[in-house]
Amino acid sequence: MPHQVNKTLIDSHCHLDFSVFENDRLNILNTCREQNISAIVVPGVCGKDWQRILSLCEQQKMLYPALGLHPCFTDEHHQDDLQILAQLCDSEPLTAIGEIGLDFFITKDPADKKIQAYYFSEQLQIASQYQLPVLIHARKSHAEVIRHLKTHSRSLPSVSSIRGIIHAYSGSYEEAKEYLKLGFKLGFGGAFSYPDAIKRRSLVTRLPIEAWVLETDAPDMSPWEHHGQRNSPQYLQEIAQVFIQLFHSEAKNGQIIEQLYQNTLDILPSLG
Repeated sequence: MPHQVNKTLIDSHCHLDFSVFENDRLNILNTCREQNISAIVVPGVCGKDWQRILSLCEQQKMLYPALGLHPCFTDEHHQDDLQILAQLCDSEPLTAIGEIGLDFFITKDPADKKIQAYYFSEQLQIASQYQLPVLIHARKSHAEVIRHLKTHSRSLPSVSSIRGIIHAYSGSYEEAKEYLKLGFKLGFGGAFSYPDAIKRRSLVTRLPIEAWVLETDAPDMSPWEHHGQRNSPQYLQEIAQVFIQLFHSEAKNGQIIEQLYQNTLDILPSLG
């Protein structure tokens, strides 16, 4: 059992609103508080989920809402969702726009890719308009995501440039450097804990600590020791320990955790 981290942690991506947590959500949150987890960001995936997320985050002050239209669910998205999202940016204390992005792993259909790109671009525009960071899902699509971000950035004044987190980072070292140049952080979660995740794990030593934020993506992407089980924000402690082990630094564990915490606040300042 890893030694407990005594510094404050933030889970920058956790779908705690999903029904799989319905029976024990409050117990999980109590355990998270005991483990010095101060904040959990709850991203949306479809418009029909947004009010549920907002209500949950209003009830539980350590939960922070992010609303977005996920690229894997284009069949459930509607044009009106974009207008509603903009209205909610005006009326609700949103932490970010997300989970948005491109997923070319699940589809080879050019028509679906075009729809994904449309919703991604429109949500980037909304995030810029309301000066909110973004939580980006990118799978087999990093080159296209980077192209979208660069195109979008060129259309904005430098003071309005968009920033955010590349959730569950799975790209190359070169792509990671491009994201960092654009002002993004990379999500470090359970997928890095698997011994055979050689490419992912090597990135931790090749990139500066300022590149990273912690996340669970619960209920998905369980750490190696919980393979096949429901993931939970309670495992963020274990994910933090994996990062410390991989980072190979002379810095004290507490300093590493403090830096990861500050990295998250740099991108998601409303959590501070």
